[in-house]
Amino acid sequence: MTEQTQGTPDYTMGFSEAILDSMRRYTAEGSAAYMLQHLRPGLRILDFGCGPGTISVGLAKAVAPGELHGIDMEESQIELARAIAVSRRQENAVFHVGDVLDLPFEDGFFDVAHCHNLLMHIPDTHAALTEVKRVLKPGGIIGCREMVCESCYTYPDFGVIRKAWDMFEDLLAADDAHPQMGKELKGHILAAGFTNARVTATWDIFSPPADIAFIYAVANNWFLAPEITEAAIKYGAATRELCDSIADAYSRWKDDPGALCAIAFGEIVAGKP
Repeated sequence: MTEQTQGTPDYTMGFSEAILDSMRRYTAEGSAAYMLQHLRPGLRILDFGCGPGTISVGLAKAVAPGELHGIDMEESQIELARAIAVSRRQENAVFHVGDVLDLPFEDGFFDVAHCHNLLMHIPDTHAALTEVKRVLKPGGIIGCREMVCESCYTYPDFGVIRKAWDMFEDLLAADDAHPQMGKELKGHILAAGFTNARVTATWDIFSPPADIAFIYAVANNWFLAPEITEAAIKYGAATRELCDSIADAYSRWKDDPGALCAIAFGEIVAGKP
């Protein structure tokens, strides 16, 4: 999609307003519930690939007066995260621009590491997890929640919206990303030397009218935007006719009384020996 710089993974999703709206909906309670039971006051936590910090501030609250350090390669995301932390008066949340493949922390600095939809975008999963493991203390834990694209669904499908998910998977694969990372987590985590892996799975369900309007806006303003559809056509992931059919189907979907969308995630918590 874009030229990849040394050490920094390409980010297929980009940072359009539609994608930022999607990121802002994530919270610790909704997107990291599997992790919250493992947190307690006084811990030091790393949120790698923290994005705009909406999950980070909830994690920071859970470990206060301990510290949360969020890191993201995109400076604009870090600026948003800092602003959210200020607005929530979460003074124990600190944010850094940086690369998960070269973390600016000493060995054994953190008790806990967390990420959400980050590993799926990093070509070298093992390198990222090895670097995160380095900055964890012995006995520290890692928690990850990642999409399983093939298990996501939109209903009703009108015979074509499943192809939109397939197209999305192809775009991710073209950027050396991992569209099924949520179900591959256990293998990657164990290969990186973590132990005692506990795996769960959840779905984010979009069903109320406001949620349907939100998903339609993401589909219409991001997925079906010229930048994305032209890239999909270039990579052979779609045709103009298919994109037009998907657009028509989403226009019908948003007005269907049975409309819903489900985003599937795999989750894992594991320890550093």
